[in-house]
Amino acid sequence: MIARRNSKRIALVGAASILALGSAPAHADTLREALVAAYNTNPTLLSERATLRATDEEVPINRAPGLPSLNVTATHIEFLRQSANQFTAPVRNLGVNAQAQVPIYSGGAVKNGIRAAKERVAAGQANLRATESSVFSQTVAAYMDVLRTEALAGLAANQVEVLRVNLEATRDRFEIGDLTLTDVAQSESRLAVAEGDLRNATSNLIGAQQTYIQLVGQAPIALEAPPPLPGLPDNVGLAVDSALKNNPDLLAAKERADAAAFDTKVAGAGRLPTIGLFANGDYSNFFGTLGGPIAADLIQAETTANAGIRVTIPLYQGGLPAARQRQAGARESAALENVIATERNIIAQTRSAYASWQASNAVITSSQAAVEAAELSLEGVRAENSIGNRTILDVLNAEQELLSARAQLVTARRNAYVAGFTLLAAMGRAEARDLNLDTGGPLYDPVVNYERVRGKSWDWDRDPKPAPQSTRTVDIEPPEASFGPQLAPGE
Repeated sequence: MIARRNSKRIALVGAASILALGSAPAHADTLREALVAAYNTNPTLLSERATLRATDEEVPINRAPGLPSLNVTATHIEFLRQSANQFTAPVRNLGVNAQAQVPIYSGGAVKNGIRAAKERVAAGQANLRATESSVFSQTVAAYMDVLRTEALAGLAANQVEVLRVNLEATRDRFEIGDLTLTDVAQSESRLAVAEGDLRNATSNLIGAQQTYIQLVGQAPIALEAPPPLPGLPDNVGLAVDSALKNNPDLLAAKERADAAAFDTKVAGAGRLPTIGLFANGDYSNFFGTLGGPIAADLIQAETTANAGIRVTIPLYQGGLPAARQRQAGARESAALENVIATERNIIAQTRSAYASWQASNAVITSSQAAVEAAELSLEGVRAENSIGNRTILDVLNAEQELLSARAQLVTARRNAYVAGFTLLAAMGRAEARDLNLDTGGPLYDPVVNYERVRGKSWDWDRDPKPAPQSTRTVDIEPPEASFGPQLAPGE
């Protein structure tokens, strides 16, 4: 009678724990909401956007040397000590010089500098895509880690309750002489281990929640199960093909190699002639001090102007242009090799992610079978124990096997989802535009800023004073994970 009563109590404890895990407050966060929050407020992503805006400015910077320039220089001179042999030297002079220059030919340096800058803008846009994909991958992993650690902490809390009921039942049966003191000690040992596991699970949950806060900028609230991942490939070949076409890291490496090729041409332009037009205007005023005694006979203010064409032909520069071109060529070679290295890395990442995704799905299937078998085994062992055919240790082992199978299933589900998203990221399909995120407005378009600044040529254009857009987390209360009864120190 005691065994039957306590078996029912164990089943009720397990059911209550599962219901507690499934319950949620009125508001719950979704993975889509977490990704939107990261998209709008994550400092790493916002910093990369600002970095790209800085890269955009390389285009007008490289265009500026090819545009006309105008300079005015004003000089006022007081002649404090003059030669004793100069009787007509002035006492003071005001000189104003205006100079205009129009470059006509620069050996291709300006043209190729602009082309290199444009390639680096394209590389920066690809880097932004890669950063967005990376932040999303980390967010998905953090989201799934919270769900996993919540489930594992819940299983650990349930195991503590189950073992406490087991221990109570064992003590009751010991009191009536049905079990030995060894059985009681075994139950107490398993309970102590389970309580330690619960503490560790609670600590792991708090760590997972803190990582989530770091990435998303807000505390997780009753996270919902994630939706199915879209666009996963049917085979690894399709995954690799997509990665080679769309992976932003590979695209960025190719753009940087193209930019390096233009840099080599820019360096080679240093040995070519340059041609430019110029115009100068000068105004000089001696304020009546030129000529000394005969100042009245001299013109005290005059204006002059000249214009012409300037051709500069470098003849010898100590080998500087050749050294710069060789240096640029070596960097271009390094960039080309980096394309191959990036391609290799992406192929390896894609294949590994696909294998991990497939393996995790297989583990889910086997873990589900293991959980079902462990549940049936535990039920049988408990029934046999009630009639004396099984020991308490057999029951404890069966309960531990069920816990391990459930934990493995929870972990496999997390791993499969994270591996699937990592695979999408490697394929270049894990960005906001691919996930159809509703960010509360239009998605960030890096081309908008590029088009805004690419043609600017006014020296006094300025943007508003920089200010951070990401959210701080200092005011977010630290999470306190709690599952099951509170454990006092030493309990």
